[in-house]
Amino acid sequence: MTATQGTIRPPHRLDDVPGWFPVLDQVLFDWCLDRQESAGMRGDLLEVGVYMGKSAIFLGRHLQEGERYTVCDLFEGDAPDNANRVESTKSYAALTRQAFEGNYLSFHDELPRVLQGPSSLVPGEVEPGSCRFVHIDASHLYEHVYGDIEAARDALLPGGIVVLDDFRSEHTPGVAVATWEAMLSRGLHPVCLSSQKLYGTWDDPEPVQEELLAMARERTDCHLSLQQAAGHRLIRLKSKSMRAPAFPPSRHYTESPEAAVPPADPPPATTPAAAQRTPAPTRSGARTLALDLLPPIVTRAIRRARAARRSPGR
Repeated sequence: MTATQGTIRPPHRLDDVPGWFPVLDQVLFDWCLDRQESAGMRGDLLEVGVYMGKSAIFLGRHLQEGERYTVCDLFEGDAPDNANRVESTKSYAALTRQAFEGNYLSFHDELPRVLQGPSSLVPGEVEPGSCRFVHIDASHLYEHVYGDIEAARDALLPGGIVVLDDFRSEHTPGVAVATWEAMLSRGLHPVCLSSQKLYGTWDDPEPVQEELLAMARERTDCHLSLQQAAGHRLIRLKSKSMRAPAFPPSRHYTESPEAAVPPADPPPATTPAAAQRTPAPTRSGARTLALDLLPPIVTRAIRRARAARRSPGR
């Protein structure tokens, strides 16, 4: 595997990159970032925990001129504590920085700024109040997620959005505890909930929620429900056969040979009329065929009888 290859087979499309990035979240990422850009908002992008780069590649398409994009991951590096080391070995043993960078460069000309190490590096490397969008998908351990949420709050601009992955998966209770705790006691306001991600802000959520509700109500491929909990309005969204936003193919993409070669003309069909035009065997021909198929002794007897009937003496 070379430095420009991410997986053994270079990805041709975004879906070829390993990882978990549901279609609904692709739509919501696009919507949040497009909304910021349409409003003239400028700020950096940050992703903590990149795995093989699927969501990082998607985010990179929204990088505007003059903005900075930072990603942080352990990759194959040493974990900061034993619990994190066990987690990394169990879930991310195949992850390498080379794989991530190869996948990313399949879709973009330049890499983001890569911080290789624990997410505790972020506060010292990302300027406070510089980011408009932060995606957190790193460790699932409570202590680490608590720190990641704190780092996101410090990094975000007014009006910025944080996205917390795996906030309600059964195998990630530490993320759930840290997320709900942030809502109840650390000022985080939910914008919406997808099947596995919580979108939030530390500013007034009502303006963005109203625009999101208007968008969702116009779609026929999105199930919408509203709930109230602890003084927060919770907007739950669920995909109904939703299609992913259009995303350009990678530099490795080529049409399949089957698509490039035009199909051969089918053989001419045999119609009932054509079948009727096939010459039928003549009566004499049928008799000859029957004689050829009979046992030789019977055939000779029949031929002698015919000869006798034709004889002039009869």
